[in-house]
Amino acid sequence: MKDKHAQPTRWSSRSVFFLAAIGAAVGLGNIWKFPYMTGVSGGGAFVIVYILAVIMVAIPIVMAELMIGRRGRLSPVTNFRLLAANAAASTKWRWVGWMNILAVFTILSFYSVIAGWALAYIPKLALGVFEGTTPERVSAEFEQLLAAPVTMAIWHALFIIVTVLIVSRGLKKGIERAIKSLMPSLFIMLVILIGYGAVEGNFAKATAFLFAADFSKINANIVLAAIGQAFFSVSVAMGLMITYGAYMRPQDGITSSAVVIAAADTLVALMAGLAIFPLVFANGLDPGQGPGLIFVTLPIAFGNMPAGALFGTLFFVLLAFAALTSSIAILETVISWAVEKRPEKRLRFAIAGGLATWVVGLVTVLSFNVWNDVRPLSLFALFKDKNLFDLLDYLASNIMLPLGGALIALFAGWFMSRQDILEELGLSDGRAYFVWRFLIRYVAPVGVSAVLIANVA
Repeated sequence: MKDKHAQPTRWSSRSVFFLAAIGAAVGLGNIWKFPYMTGVSGGGAFVIVYILAVIMVAIPIVMAELMIGRRGRLSPVTNFRLLAANAAASTKWRWVGWMNILAVFTILSFYSVIAGWALAYIPKLALGVFEGTTPERVSAEFEQLLAAPVTMAIWHALFIIVTVLIVSRGLKKGIERAIKSLMPSLFIMLVILIGYGAVEGNFAKATAFLFAADFSKINANIVLAAIGQAFFSVSVAMGLMITYGAYMRPQDGITSSAVVIAAADTLVALMAGLAIFPLVFANGLDPGQGPGLIFVTLPIAFGNMPAGALFGTLFFVLLAFAALTSSIAILETVISWAVEKRPEKRLRFAIAGGLATWVVGLVTVLSFNVWNDVRPLSLFALFKDKNLFDLLDYLASNIMLPLGGALIALFAGWFMSRQDILEELGLSDGRAYFVWRFLIRYVAPVGVSAVLIANVA
């Protein structure tokens, strides 16, 4: 299959690809959302349901994305067009690629704002702002940040600038070099923070919160939550795996790669829980604060523990690193279609993409202060209490990503040619192929569609 666009380079090694793909999957949600959901949804019982969801929904779609990426070796948009044409299907499938790009662009616009909060907290912890603090003082500090649009815009810009600098240098000199430093550092920081939590925190209560199985909590809603978490945690349907899959070497197995990515993503999330919750429980704090767990609850804990300033700083550096490994993959996906046409203008495209992301991100910045009371869709009951940031998040996370995931599964399962599939997955036309085809044709679309329906109902 040929295309006039320049073919991209490839990852230096399989280990570098793993680091990059795991970094793309690991993000801010892994640090607080998965551990929290595990604790309140049945602990070990939820983990079992989650793992089943990963195996039956997330991994088959990740395999499909990596396969689409490596088969076409171009951007999500072009890959869908070429593979559809190769299978005598409609080239309108390219719009799935455009939806991927629009979704992740929207996500990056507010993701970078929240990552900017993490950057803002690094000097606060390092300077001991929260030492001996009170809940009221920490809450006031966070509210003060949210009420300062200029400050938020500056931290938002700083995070985008770092992302642009890395992506603008290309795969070898930019993304690979950054990932080789960021991901090992992230794992080392997690291990150090787990050790700190084991010594200074309530490790026994944290492990019970995360792993004690309570099957009485498992119901239809929890199962849907597990599918949704599996779907979002592994970064399914964002186009990131299609983009990074385009750089895969021919000899690297797609099935084993998808399993490693999903397993490592889950491991990082559980490690984050083992780092966070011992400190939360040792200080008698509420583990169910959502985003507030990071920016309100944890600073209270660090502020009242030995060496809290040091380890608190380390935690927010970890958080910034986790956000950066994802943002690199997102921006690379956003500019991939333009770069494949004019690779010599990568710097210009990276700057343009970063600037556009920053400008749209100002909507999120202002949603927490100046435009906090703006409710453009208040006439509809579902959106009555949603401000502009809430609407952006809802559109990208609750509609475009699940819809994109279902369409990717349908394309790979029903429209992509069998020859392309067998060659890329390295399977014979036997049992393994039929298991994957059954999952991608029936189980994954139904599971993702159920999440989509639940989100919009």
